[in-house]
Amino acid sequence: MIERRPAGALGRFRNDWLNARYHFSFSDWHDPARMGWGDLRVWNDDEIAAGRGFPAHGHADMEIITYVRQGAITHEDSLGNRGRTGAGDVQVMSAGSGIRHAETNLEEETTTLFQIWIQPTSRGGAPSWGARAFPKGDRAGAFVTLATGRDDGDDGALPIRADARVLGATLKAGDAATYGLAPGRHAYLAAARGEIDVNGVRLEARDGAAIRDEPMLSVRALVDAEVVLVDTR
Repeated sequence: MIERRPAGALGRFRNDWLNARYHFSFSDWHDPARMGWGDLRVWNDDEIAAGRGFPAHGHADMEIITYVRQGAITHEDSLGNRGRTGAGDVQVMSAGSGIRHAETNLEEETTTLFQIWIQPTSRGGAPSWGARAFPKGDRAGAFVTLATGRDDGDDGALPIRADARVLGATLKAGDAATYGLAPGRHAYLAAARGEIDVNGVRLEARDGAAIRDEPMLSVRALVDAEVVLVDTR
């Protein structure tokens, strides 16, 4: 089962500095049919104006993964962490028992990113933050694990406290990458750029796809493409 979710049909929010699309119910946009997918709770597609961003606010009991597509985002939190995550790279915040953070675009261009929230396997625990650069060359033609809470030997992936895996791939036109989806698992996939075919279902840039009961995913690039995939229980 693959349900395409066109970018034009997603929830929307816009003000003077943020242009956001919501794959699942978020903030003031509510769709009872789109409250999550497995343990995946939020997938936001954000465009943040230069010099602007989200002021300090709190989170608890959520794994928050940020995948930057263009520009960069600068993170600051109540633990004293500060870091800049650039295009193609990933940051992870385990909110745990509670953390406050701010996310600001300090660049001279618009920053675009996916913000992904996954429910943790247990509540509480000490909050944490981490970031890592993932060279796009390492993702050429195959899915690479960017963040994981599974003990699958994904060396170098950022840790999360969830029964989930976040993966990325870059594909040249005509190339394909495969991913095996275990029984009972949920996958959600979005084309960060380009156009792709997923087991015969065509996705354009920024479309999403909710997937289950597909033992093997074959993702083929119709033009040069960048893909982000989440596998959850």
